[in-house]
Amino acid sequence: MGGLEGLGLVGLFIGSFLASTIVPFSSDVLFIGILATGISPVACLIVATIGNWFGGITSYAVGHIGKWEWIEKWFHVKEETLVKQKDKISKYGPPLGLVSWLPIVGDLFAIGMGFYRINFWKCSIYMLIGRFLRFLVWFLLFQEYGEQVLNMFK
Repeated sequence: MGGLEGLGLVGLFIGSFLASTIVPFSSDVLFIGILATGISPVACLIVATIGNWFGGITSYAVGHIGKWEWIEKWFHVKEETLVKQKDKISKYGPPLGLVSWLPIVGDLFAIGMGFYRINFWKCSIYMLIGRFLRFLVWFLLFQEYGEQVLNMFK
């Protein structure tokens, strides 16, 4: 995480954003680490959700722009991979935003929704809901099991 936890909520926002775009690390670990510092859990939930959501929207935007050099360089997604996913992306549409936070396939879904011009506002709302629920689960686990959750990441 490169010291992001030392930056508090700013670090959480930056880390959550980057983890949802081009940097391969877990914003979940950062989220739990920031919660453990005693910063307001509600503030952590809001900041992590918004940072991660903005990252998802960025992935959508890169897909919408459709510059393969960027998509391959930053997201390591090949054109043929995205073409193979067209039927799934078209079939499920905006609700894929609910799971666009998942490792590996999440970026593909977000980029694909943008590339295939799936309704931005609907995708954006589903992304926000999915990312909020993700961090809410960690928030609730931390509230209920504190130290045990921390030990999961050691």
